[in-house]
Amino acid sequence: MFARTQRLVLRPGWTEDAEALATALGDHAVRRNLLRVPEPYGVQDARDFLRQPQDPLLPNFLAFARTGGAPRLVGGCGLTRDEQGRPELGYWIARPFWGLGFATEAVQAVMAIARSAGIGTVRASAIVDNRASAKVLHKAGFRDTGRIQPRYSAGRGEDVPCALFEDDAHIPMRDDPALELYLDRAPIAA
Repeated sequence: MFARTQRLVLRPGWTEDAEALATALGDHAVRRNLLRVPEPYGVQDARDFLRQPQDPLLPNFLAFARTGGAPRLVGGCGLTRDEQGRPELGYWIARPFWGLGFATEAVQAVMAIARSAGIGTVRASAIVDNRASAKVLHKAGFRDTGRIQPRYSAGRGEDVPCALFEDDAHIPMRDDPALELYLDRAPIAA
């Protein structure tokens, strides 16, 4: 499965992406805001991650900037299962691309796919000192549950307080979710 937004191509990660992934996640400033990415993170970690089987029912992508030349890895976004087996959103953006709206764009695309696939309520969390992540979740239609839960951050090597969020699974979809993902290719009315 692939998705394209105005500025991104989202696709599954391939083993050829290992070096770019290791470089992006090798940045401690990125890793410290993630729960599952270990410290330190190298090329072998990236290769191991890319070889792991993914849940075929949940969208999980690397995000690349759409360019005229070679694509640039911007980040990753997708759904996994939390400890109770419920869909949980996760995302990250490489530091050179912070503050440009790529996280919101990727999250909105993944959530459109999730809704079109009939996936119910999706949960997410943001480490409380990562206000930018909470802002992305709000922009993408998630609501803060008002609950704070300690979760282990592999990037920090300790439990950290996380604000818990849920999306509204009852947000109506467009008639054709593909048009939402491919607006730049929508047919032009005569």
